Amino acid sequence: MKTALITHPDCLEHVTPDGHPEQVARLSSVLAAIDDLPLARHAAEMATDAQLARVHTDAHIAAIKAASPATGQRQMDADTWMSPGSLTAAYRAAGAAVQAVDMVLGGQAPNAFCAVRPPGHHAEREQTMGFCLFGTVAVAAKHALDHHRLSRVAIVDFDVHHGNGTQDLLQDDPRVLFISSHQMPLWPGTGDPSEVGPHDTVVNIALPPDTKGPDFRAVYEAEVFPRIAAFDPELLLISAGFDAHQDDPLAGLALTEADFTWVTERLCDLAAEHCDGRVVSCLEGGYNLTALAKCARAHVKVLEERSR
Repeated sequence: MKTALITHPDCLEHVTPDGHPEQVARLSSVLAAIDDLPLARHAAEMATDAQLARVHTDAHIAAIKAASPATGQRQMDADTWMSPGSLTAAYRAAGAAVQAVDMVLGGQAPNAFCAVRPPGHHAEREQTMGFCLFGTVAVAAKHALDHHRLSRVAIVDFDVHHGNGTQDLLQDDPRVLFISSHQMPLWPGTGDPSEVGPHDTVVNIALPPDTKGPDFRAVYEAEVFPRIAAFDPELLLISAGFDAHQDDPLAGLALTEADFTWVTERLCDLAAEHCDGRVVSCLEGGYNLTALAKCARAHVKVLEERSR
């Protein structure tokens, strides 16, 4: 079997204002970079309101629908915008993650990558934030737990920004281990290591500005991988943001393409040991188009190699 690539042209119809970092070209660049890889390509399905309601309130879902503009663009918060295509794109993004979980847990694919936008890891229960409308990875985790009846799901978020939304949506569920490594100080200002959640299932790794590959790898070996192993997950989800790259304009970490290859390999090693290699990865941040394309390709190439 091949790695499942789940995407949809609708995700290119989420149009932000000129100059906005979360632009259509991000997804176009990723898709072009992985076009030659031998992946099993699938069109993303739409999430249902019931799937979204596992993590968001009915009021939030209704508010997003009501805000969808017929023309032009609408600002949802300081950083997040909607265009006429954004609502469908957001439903496709969350739906892709659910679909990937179904395929991987159903034995139709060994692992999967969701090349979608808008991203999701900043969306809170009743709040859009940081380019995000719905908590894509959180929706996928709850689907795995509640629909597929898994007992333990682990999430690793290596985006440069703290996954505040995923933490908000899932920290009350002891079946989820959420690990976020992120630059600190940096927007959104959350993710202090003291934030461990009510069940001690939240792990926040604060990385100082200019953290380079060796220190990043050392902290993962010391703090991230042992927690995953101890949790013994049945499925591993990845919030794959590539804005910790040294060339990204929105942050100040100094990782390289090789570091993203390494962390993907090590996460796949753990998945092979604990959950039969079952990994679902979803695109999050990354705003230098060249770096994003290279790092996403490196990430997906590891998934593809492990699927053979």
